[in-house]
Amino acid sequence: MEMAQQEPLVKEDIENPAVARAFAAYPPPLRRKLLVLRRLILDTAAATPGVGEIEETLKWGEPAYLTSASKSGSTLRLGPVKSSPSQYALYFNCKTTLVDTFRTLFPVELRFEGNRAIVLDAAEALPRGALAFCITAALTYHRRKS
Repeated sequence: MEMAQQEPLVKEDIENPAVARAFAAYPPPLRRKLLVLRRLILDTAAATPGVGEIEETLKWGEPAYLTSASKSGSTLRLGPVKSSPSQYALYFNCKTTLVDTFRTLFPVELRFEGNRAIVLDAAEALPRGALAFCITAALTYHRRKS
């Protein structure tokens, strides 16, 4: 029941036409999951002090979320896992220590790809608590570094 309230976002909710087209191009089962993950990113950003407005754009052809105004965080990107049609991922800048930190904190709850992604399966429930923590950490990465 909670899932029905979260999905799917209508096209008008995505202001950037290129981003809307990218979401529209994903297969429906993955699109629904990616839109729920998008909403989690935007809601987490809105609830995190100091993050400010999020810029939604494309990077490498996939939806990306930047803290352009506050410069508080590292870019988040989301998209399907090309080698596995039932999986999608939340990507982080591989030059940060974020994924290594998440691997230590969530060794059972989350699956990882190298030092750049949390990999999720479309058939499984979204681990919201763990993901919200990871999203907050990414959105405030530069604040903690200094």
